[in-house]
Amino acid sequence: MTEHTPAKPFHTYPAHPSRETGGGLLEVGPSTPPLAGQRIRVLSYNVQVGISATRFHHYFTNSWKHVLPYQGRLGNLDSVARFISGFDLVGLQELDAGSLRSQFINLAQYLSERSDLPYWYSQTNRNLGKIAQHSLGLLSRYHPHTVVEHRLPSVIPGRGALEAHFGAEQGSGSLVIMLVHLSLGKRDRRLQMEYIAEVLRDHEHVVVMGDMNCSCHADEVKRLVRQTRLQEPLAAHKTYPSWRPAHAFDHILVTPGLGVEQVHVYNVNYSDHLPVGVEIVVPDGITLPHWTDH
Repeated sequence: MTEHTPAKPFHTYPAHPSRETGGGLLEVGPSTPPLAGQRIRVLSYNVQVGISATRFHHYFTNSWKHVLPYQGRLGNLDSVARFISGFDLVGLQELDAGSLRSQFINLAQYLSERSDLPYWYSQTNRNLGKIAQHSLGLLSRYHPHTVVEHRLPSVIPGRGALEAHFGAEQGSGSLVIMLVHLSLGKRDRRLQMEYIAEVLRDHEHVVVMGDMNCSCHADEVKRLVRQTRLQEPLAAHKTYPSWRPAHAFDHILVTPGLGVEQVHVYNVNYSDHLPVGVEIVVPDGITLPHWTDH
C-alpha cells in the first residue's frame, strides 16, 4: 500500500461542469428519494487501452494493438475524453501509464488534459517495461487531500485499487472513492473483496466502482456488502460486450448516506465495455473543493 498527497494539476483553469455528455442511454435504474446536498456525476469505464470493438473476432484481429502503437488510438481516446467531460469523478480501467503501445504517453494524463478534469492519478499495476504499463486512472473535478495505492492479492500479480479521500480527514465530513479492476478468477476476487472490505470497514461515505468481472449478485460482492456499509448495486446493468451486452461486470456501489439520483449505462462504442454512471447526492457536511489558480 502506498499513500501520497496528490500531484499538482497541470491545468491552469477550472473544468467546465456544464459540458454535456454524449452517448445514448441504455438503461435507467431505480433511484432513492431526493436528498439535500451537492449532486455529482460519477462514471466507471473500462476503456481497453483506447481500442474499440464491435465483434468478438476483433479480439483476434486487434490483438496487436495491445502491444504496438496504432494511428487510431489517440483519436478514439479523444472521443472518450469528450464523453467523460460531462462527469465530475471518473474511474478508468485498462489504461497505459506510458509504453510503446501508447506512444509513451500516460493515458490518464492525456484524458485529463482533454476532458478538462484537472486532477488525474495513475496507478501502474502490471509493469512490463516498454511493452506495456497496465494502469488505473482516476480523474476528478475536485481536489482530494490523500490518494492511496493498494496492491490487491492475486495468484498472478497485477491487480490494484486506487483510493482517494475528499473533504475532512475522517468522520461524517469525509468522502472515500475507491476504483478497482478485479481478477477473472472467483477465488482471487473473493480475496480482493475481503481486502477492500477491511480498508473501507469504518468509513461512512464511500463509493466503490470499477470492472469487477462478476455480477452484482455474485457471492464475493455480497460478502463485500456484508462486511462494509456499502449497499448492493441498485440494478444489474449489462455492460459487456459493448456491442451486445450480456454480462453485468461494471458496478458502482455506495453507502446509504449518499443519495443516488440516477443509474445509467451509456451506449458508446469506444471500448469492449460500456460505461456505467450514477448521479449521487453528497451531504452538505462534505466539502469538495475545486482547484483554482491562486
